[in-house]
Amino acid sequence: MEGPAPHAPDRRVIFTRAGILRGARDTLPLWLGMLPFGLVVGIIADAKGLTFLETVLMSAIVYAGAAQLLALELWTDPAPIGAAALAALVVNIRMAPMGAALAGWLDRLRGWRLWGTLATMVDHSFAMAVREQRAGGRDAGYLLGVGLGLWVAWLLCTAIGHLAGSAVRVPPGHPLYFASVAAFLSIMVGLWRGPRVDLGPWVVAGLLAVAAHRAGLPAPVPLLGGTLAGAALGAWIELRDQARRPPPAAGSAASAPQGPAPGDRG
Repeated sequence: MEGPAPHAPDRRVIFTRAGILRGARDTLPLWLGMLPFGLVVGIIADAKGLTFLETVLMSAIVYAGAAQLLALELWTDPAPIGAAALAALVVNIRMAPMGAALAGWLDRLRGWRLWGTLATMVDHSFAMAVREQRAGGRDAGYLLGVGLGLWVAWLLCTAIGHLAGSAVRVPPGHPLYFASVAAFLSIMVGLWRGPRVDLGPWVVAGLLAVAAHRAGLPAPVPLLGGTLAGAALGAWIELRDQARRPPPAAGSAASAPQGPAPGDRG
């Protein structure tokens, strides 16, 4: 007579304060990389005539470096609100596939947990959350913690840039501009799963983005084109591997249903 099936590990998504604190703590090494970009945004905001309070409020509400920089470049008197809003929408449309990629966590959140996480999600927090998921993490509070940690850093950096004002002059092409890119690349190292899975999508995304840029296409078309092409190839590879993978045995962790975490309704 067969004994009872072994108890499958609990893989339900949870949301804890400990996860939030751990996510915020993991962002500390990235603060230095955000400093140059934040300084530039703050300096430009000061040059465009925004007050200190307006600059801080813009960073707190918009919380999107590329969109803020683009909006500031378009800033005139009177301000072209419609054009700036449309430009910010186009730049940030890349966040839509990021949300879809994290649906395993986001679909199980409700109320302030969901909306707070979505409001503070940026490129770096997305990359760190994907790395956490691939490592077996199931605490969705980690994503909110990362977003909040980076949000605080962004407020501080842009505020310092505005206060510095004309005292800080960073010429175009200065190596400091590469700091935020370098910080993001350091996160990408943890996402690498080997050439069989990731080499093709990463190469296709990079080549298409560079080709679109050299063709003179305006931003953010190169970024969006490369992102969508790489994501499409990556999704095809994932689906192909899933089709070749044998179905999980009954009672295994993979076949155990996932329900929402207790008390995750806000």
